[in-house]
Amino acid sequence: MRILLAEDEVSLARALSVILEKNNYSVDVVHNGADALDFVMLGEYDALILDWMMPKMDGITVLKKLRSAGNRIPVLLLTARSEVDDKVLGLDSGANDYLTKPFAAKELLARLRVITRSGAPAPDTKLRLGNVTLDSASFELTGPEGRLTLPNKEYQLLEMLLRHPGQVISADTFMDRIWGTDTDTDQSVVWVNISYLRKKLSSIGANVAIRAQRGLGYSAGITEDNA
Repeated sequence: MRILLAEDEVSLARALSVILEKNNYSVDVVHNGADALDFVMLGEYDALILDWMMPKMDGITVLKKLRSAGNRIPVLLLTARSEVDDKVLGLDSGANDYLTKPFAAKELLARLRVITRSGAPAPDTKLRLGNVTLDSASFELTGPEGRLTLPNKEYQLLEMLLRHPGQVISADTFMDRIWGTDTDTDQSVVWVNISYLRKKLSSIGANVAIRAQRGLGYSAGITEDNA
């Protein structure tokens, strides 16, 4: 399950990201409301954890813009505000639930499970390209010659590539979306993880290849012999 976390306190965002990833969520992190709105409108997320007070655009404005655009993504609103009127405003603006800081990690996870629970049929969690399948619920990559569970970063890289087959994605985009804009990690980590993914795709007999375009980025597509 893919989550967007919008929180301007960098240390809290890092801590929440670690907690979510340990509980098998794929997490993108942004630190202002404008980016939160852009990411949700352009990406494919199962839920949004949204801080109320953020630079560029506050959480309530983000909520109102999302709902007015018809976007029904489940939203968990985080805030230091604890007055009843504030809670009512958050819920009336479109939040599915409300969590007051400070909070326990277990409560955050429980509320996240509730807002993403639905009586409707479960959506297909599998991405497919060629003869491979990537399951967003289990992080499993399956091919004709086997299956394996990907580490979180490798999963996020491959998920982005499979969601946009044939589209070149730059290393900068991978860094921003997966490691975060405030990371100290060197960009070479993208190449290292791509290398791991290529070996794993080969090991399961995949007819999907990750191609590099010098100076531009990476794309995923079916190999010519199997197109």
